[in-house]
Amino acid sequence: MSEHSTQFEAAGGGLVLRGAILLYRSEGPRNFSSYGAHRGDAGAFASMHAVEHDDEGRPTIAAGVPLSRAHLRQWTEALGRTVRPELLPENILVAHPDMLVWWVPEQVRPAYFNLSTRLAGLQVLTERTVVPVPYPAHLFIATGSRLGVYALPVNERPTADTRVLHSPILNVFVNGSLCWGNIPTPRALAISSIPEFERAVFDSWSTHPNPGQEFTISGKGGLVRLWDGLAARRAKRFPIKRLKPFGAGARQGRRSSTEPVTVGRIIGGAK
Repeated sequence: MSEHSTQFEAAGGGLVLRGAILLYRSEGPRNFSSYGAHRGDAGAFASMHAVEHDDEGRPTIAAGVPLSRAHLRQWTEALGRTVRPELLPENILVAHPDMLVWWVPEQVRPAYFNLSTRLAGLQVLTERTVVPVPYPAHLFIATGSRLGVYALPVNERPTADTRVLHSPILNVFVNGSLCWGNIPTPRALAISSIPEFERAVFDSWSTHPNPGQEFTISGKGGLVRLWDGLAARRAKRFPIKRLKPFGAGARQGRRSSTEPVTVGRIIGGAK
């Protein structure tokens, strides 16, 4: 199914059809949000087409190209509808229509554990429980396709040269992406959505480490026992030295690159 809108150009007192936008929509069940559409969900597509005229002036829609964000920005600017100025909080690093980056200081906060596998020797995480634990400072990078979650080595606003560590949060994949599962996704990529993103990370139930996560920390015991020990002794600070530099989460436990991953690098490569 498609719909179209047209672009007209004044000519000799009239309007000339110069282009068309075709909108395609799936006929099946849909559950779209602005955030979901940015992720590239199947079921919606738009293309931009030139309009050609024959000798009698009859228009024909020519082959098109995918509608891009650059097209949308160009038309928005032409209409004078630019992004509304906004006062940025101190924790914001990047605020862009396609990307939002911020950091959260280290803190003790409630954690939600409901382990699918009960390991022998656990002290606190033997059943579904909510318990205060210390979290290291974190970096978040939200784009149209993912939410990146990373730990920071120091409790201060990061710079482009700050090295990035693997997050110890159980719902995070080794590539840094949050495992959404059935967690509701924010409807917009906006500063006002930051509390929703953070609730998805900190207020969701942790059931198990994701594949390869055990290789993202050093020392004995594994990730679950690390959290159990922190909860049991009511620790106030997370042991940052247990976290490996980001990129050391391969199954072999070795860095995939000798070059350190920094905040600047990871923001530059975010999509």
